Amino acid sequence: MGGMREIGVYDAKTHLSRYLDEVAGGVSFLITRGGKPVAELRPVADTERAARRHAIRRLRELREGVALPHNDKTTIRELIEEGRRS
Repeated sequence: MGGMREIGVYDAKTHLSRYLDEVAGGVSFLITRGGKPVAELRPVADTERAARRHAIRRLRELREGVALPHNDKTTIRELIEEGRRS
């Protein structure tokens, strides 16, 4: 892993496969043309995983204040119906 490395457009095109392997390992590249930045080549954020983590965290927060009846014979259907009446 590391910071952002600078590479030229020609080098990026010529060795794209090699650079993609490095990106998969966490390296980012600043692509330049004539010494001026034109693009970045970097790993894609795992937004799907982050969204799942956020949903799980939110469900846990919501669940904290909810107490289910201690009656072992209570069914999920009964709880749903009770919630509809509330």
